[in-house]
Amino acid sequence: MVASRIGDSDIRLLRVFKTVVESGGLSAAEVELNIGKSTISKHVTDLELRLGLKLCTRGPAGFALTEDGAKVLQAADHLLVSVSQFRNEVNEIKEQLGGTIRISLFDQCASNPDSRLARAIHRFNEAAPSVQIELSLEPPNVIETMVISGQLDIGIIALHRPSTSLNYAPLYGENMFLYCSREHPLFEIPDRDLRTSDLLRYNYVGLSVNSPNLIVGQQLGFKRSAKVQSEQALALLILSGRYIGYLPDHLAQDFVDQKKMRVVLPDETQYRTRFAAVTRKQPEPTRVTNLFLEVLQSEHSKF
Repeated sequence: MVASRIGDSDIRLLRVFKTVVESGGLSAAEVELNIGKSTISKHVTDLELRLGLKLCTRGPAGFALTEDGAKVLQAADHLLVSVSQFRNEVNEIKEQLGGTIRISLFDQCASNPDSRLARAIHRFNEAAPSVQIELSLEPPNVIETMVISGQLDIGIIALHRPSTSLNYAPLYGENMFLYCSREHPLFEIPDRDLRTSDLLRYNYVGLSVNSPNLIVGQQLGFKRSAKVQSEQALALLILSGRYIGYLPDHLAQDFVDQKKMRVVLPDETQYRTRFAAVTRKQPEPTRVTNLFLEVLQSEHSKF
């Protein structure tokens, strides 16, 4: 395979290879690709022959990328993003709402009463049923990078540190409170007997990425004893009884109702986060992206 001779069959082989890597091996990729392990192995071998490179080791010892395989995977990612963009642009030219829209978010918005993302997806699918939606959860810094590079069409992140490469459309908010678990020494101490300075002696878990969570923790003088990239991981460490940390009230509510967590000094420590949809400034978003953004803003303007 040379750059001037990449055809549909090569694209298909690269997609198979990418899926195998993301799945962690041939067997794990069977369900995702809906083809047998022997066929997948043949596709990978065919790609290696086409490229003249050894891409991975596979066998009883497990699956692993070679150094060349890692480089090919990175190049394949760029190529497949370009192919997706090309198809979307062709659909634009043909005035058809087709192709794929790639959306990623950070917060656990399914339980947030202020979020209307699910309703926006409903309306978008009604208006553009042929468009495939790819929805994922990623850390906010990863979302920003992927939107800027064109790997994502829309990201939903906390308004914090605007990038000059992105456009921001404010959507909804959530209330953040400091929590400890039932196993933590603070659980039985009434708030009236506590001051914020008392909290500094306890282990604190926070997000590892630049975010409102990081800034508020620093302002209060907390030093992270543990760091995470997701709120689910943060909740798990709080439940361990060894850490205090911030969670959205809607995410923690079930734990509070079950008396597994409680809020600590809410008047002194709570804050509110605002979320926005982000798109890159250049090149301009496609019609499909603009339609989703329009529906998203329309739904949130009602509340």
